[in-house]
Amino acid sequence: MVRFGVVGTNWITERLLESAVQVQGFQLTAVYSRTEDKANAFADRYDAAYRFTDLEEMATSDALDAVYIATPNTLHAQQAELFLKNGKHVLCEKPLAANAAEVHSMIETARKHEVLLMEAMKSTLVPVFKSVEQHLPKIGPVRKYIAGYSQYSSRYDKYKEGIVLNAFKPELANGALMDLGVYCLYPLITLFGAPNQVQSQAMMLESGVDGQGSVLLNYDGMDAVVTYSKIANSHVPSEIMGERGSIIIDKIGSPEHAEIRYNDGTIEVLTVEQQHPPMYYEVEEFVNLVQQGKLESSMNSYERSYQTMKVMDQIRQQIGLVFPND
Repeated sequence: MVRFGVVGTNWITERLLESAVQVQGFQLTAVYSRTEDKANAFADRYDAAYRFTDLEEMATSDALDAVYIATPNTLHAQQAELFLKNGKHVLCEKPLAANAAEVHSMIETARKHEVLLMEAMKSTLVPVFKSVEQHLPKIGPVRKYIAGYSQYSSRYDKYKEGIVLNAFKPELANGALMDLGVYCLYPLITLFGAPNQVQSQAMMLESGVDGQGSVLLNYDGMDAVVTYSKIANSHVPSEIMGERGSIIIDKIGSPEHAEIRYNDGTIEVLTVEQQHPPMYYEVEEFVNLVQQGKLESSMNSYERSYQTMKVMDQIRQQIGLVFPND
């Protein structure tokens, strides 16, 4: 068994644990919260034996082998490195950190202490995405990648009332790019590597974060278009266009259905049955790596996390999105 601790008792942690209990080899043993009442309530709910309100104490505890970090983005690097330095494996919620310099430091720390660090990017580990990657050569030379993730945030209603919640606070390294845009960029870099050029624009909110944005990315022989928004919905699928056909993906952030539409009009369905919730697959990948003694995921690799964050740094510089971590 891989004994896990969780840092953060929010909805995303709840969602992960609902999936993780189905993963063979996963065991929740510890919970951290800033307040004792929250730590106890969350630990009682999920049958975790150990409760912590001190991160240093948790990081040095023998009660856990690994930790899942789901705190605000500004804290990811600092907290992850604390656990890595104490020999704990770290599954860190996306985006891995607030900027590329932090990601680089986290990777170097993981390597130095010979522990696993992995970004909790679910979309590249679900069966449908793996099917897309496998069948990608069938559409011939790829000429264009179009991906969008636009989801109206309920927190935006509060924002319009003058109440700025965490999702729209730059001091927490938040905003549409960090929350949703990353879901479009990570698969792009997974499939095609780092771009040659990045051009971006965004609608900035008065709080200092981006409400929505668009990015053009140039590659040798192809280009990519990425759109994202927290202030409007979109129902358009994503598409990878090749000379012999196109791959249509229903939801780039959590693919469930994909198909190839060939130039001759024929359709090949790439959908693979997904027997578990999307977050199951990231936990399964992480647990398997720990059990096998491997220190890096081949899918959610260090290079992909780092290159994605480098692109996001470029975008932020172009649109004027600044975080305290910078």
